[in-house]
Amino acid sequence: MPSPSPVITLTTDFGLQDPYVGLMKGVILRINPSAEIVDVTHGVTPQNVLQGSFLLHHSHRYFPRNAIHVAVVDPGVGTNRRAILLETPVGRFLAPDNGLLTHVLIHGLDLPSTEGGSVELPAGWRAYHLTNANYWLQPLSHTFHGRDIFAPVAAHLSAGAASSELGDEVDSLRCLPMSTPHWRGDLLRGRVVHVDRFGNLVTDIPSSLLKPETTPLDPQRGAPCGRPSLLNVQIEAGDTVIHGLSDSYAEADGLLAIIGSFDTLEIALKNGNAASMLSLAPTDTVIVRRNH
Repeated sequence: MPSPSPVITLTTDFGLQDPYVGLMKGVILRINPSAEIVDVTHGVTPQNVLQGSFLLHHSHRYFPRNAIHVAVVDPGVGTNRRAILLETPVGRFLAPDNGLLTHVLIHGLDLPSTEGGSVELPAGWRAYHLTNANYWLQPLSHTFHGRDIFAPVAAHLSAGAASSELGDEVDSLRCLPMSTPHWRGDLLRGRVVHVDRFGNLVTDIPSSLLKPETTPLDPQRGAPCGRPSLLNVQIEAGDTVIHGLSDSYAEADGLLAIIGSFDTLEIALKNGNAASMLSLAPTDTVIVRRNH
């Protein structure tokens, strides 16, 4: 019995008002009718490559390792920016070479920061510049490479096309300037990278930085006591200070800080919209101060 086609995921800034997403799916299914397509999100803020990169990285880990992740946030469509296939141990990625693969790359390289520009691939990873037009939809539009390049290449790849047939191998990809949050004394500075449908402000500050270096142990069992403990901190978001971290969205009466499902710090408003209340958006700064 033949193996099922690998899952194809879609992450874009196309929204759902226009037919763009449906057209990409139609192209994929016409080439590989057995393809299984999963929509991750089409709600990336238009042209927000950083947000798309963050959501792509924090989504792919929940899919099979042979999945094909198509990501299209492409303000440079029609220019000389490259269309890329990136093969990694945790999945295959089709995306424009505009920084959209930044979070995937820096976590693969375990980089604390990057100044942006060209970054060499981690050992064992391979990337291909998609140059073989035989795998594209023709005629090629200069404004819709999601439909005409990335969708058909994903379909051919899912149907068994060899990566080496799709284009020329390259050894580096473009990254956005990135600085991983880290403590400087008692101060930790991060930024908002995503605002979800509920108005929660998702930051790039990982939960690991908000936990003490040692966790208290149960003296009888020798195991960590209850929930993992968190540092005593205050969070500055805009002109507002939030004292301490909550365990649930329902815990506070107003604004709260919480470790969200992306395993990063979030600012939320119980039964409300924190982004609107604070007038904050992606790239805005959030500061954490350690209390003693």
